[in-house]
Amino acid sequence: MGIVYEAQQIGTRGFVKRVAIKVIRERYAAQPEFIENFIGEAKLVADLIHTNIVQTYHLGDIGGGCFICMELIRGVNLEQFAQRLAEGGRKLPVELAVFIVSRIARGLAYAHAKTDRDGHLLGIVHRDISPKNIMIAFEGDVKVTDFGIAKAKGLLKDKEGEEVAGKPEYMSPEQADFMVTDKRSDIFSAGIVLAQLLTGENVFKGASPEESRQRVICHPVPDFTRINPEIEPKLGQILQRSLSRDLAGRYQSADELLYELEHFIYHRGYGPTNETLGKFIRELFKEEAAAPAASASAASASSRGQTTRMAPHALEPAPPAASKRGAGLFDRLKAKIS
Repeated sequence: MGIVYEAQQIGTRGFVKRVAIKVIRERYAAQPEFIENFIGEAKLVADLIHTNIVQTYHLGDIGGGCFICMELIRGVNLEQFAQRLAEGGRKLPVELAVFIVSRIARGLAYAHAKTDRDGHLLGIVHRDISPKNIMIAFEGDVKVTDFGIAKAKGLLKDKEGEEVAGKPEYMSPEQADFMVTDKRSDIFSAGIVLAQLLTGENVFKGASPEESRQRVICHPVPDFTRINPEIEPKLGQILQRSLSRDLAGRYQSADELLYELEHFIYHRGYGPTNETLGKFIRELFKEEAAAPAASASAASASSRGQTTRMAPHALEPAPPAASKRGAGLFDRLKAKIS
């Protein structure tokens, strides 16, 4: 629902910092629900200070429209990363795949445990964990981004039970079936991402959003050790538990998943680090990593996933409303930050 630009934050005495500017797409900018959630996202993420979550610096208002100033990641998202691997006929080492998802689990564990100033749990559920919403910096940092359809008490509104929001092929079964979700929903989505990194495909992706949704609900979860013989039995068990449709059988927290993943890659001794992943991604994206910051970061700002909103008996993306309020915002914003 949003679009991201690269910008420069100008300060006194020649201070310059490259940042990302996120705005609501013009076709949604007149819809109060999107504006309210956009502001709620900014307020939510502003207080999520963690190395595995993209940072938010500022919520601004210009010409009647809002923008979020965010950390600019010089790197690519996980979808672009996987595409480059496929194009080059390369396989991602198993330990690096596990390492990437362990960093996702770290970010989720922090977000899930976040409380308000009075110590009350916010009940954050990201609800859109997918390759497009995972950034990998050329230095090897892995960061969760885009809390635009997250759940959080008092900050973001949702219509669970009436609508289902997210990318169908990365939903949890309860999310896809119009049920109320909790933090365990994000664990299922992280399991899908891990399985895809290890096998090169998403077993739940169908020919249409509705088919993907149905596959998430009822398609048998395969034995991934048979799809990729490099997946050890223990890792196969981690995948099966992450993708358990029975909530009681799934990992109950991202901390549990994190422990299992880190134990798998480190129990023998030395394992992958940010530096290991950084070296791998810089080799994979040689030209982009070597390019000036403005060029190299373009990929990170150009691709964002589309949120699909569906009602139980109208399983099609909601039609965009005509927008007049957002018209011209982008030009004014560009003029202001250029």
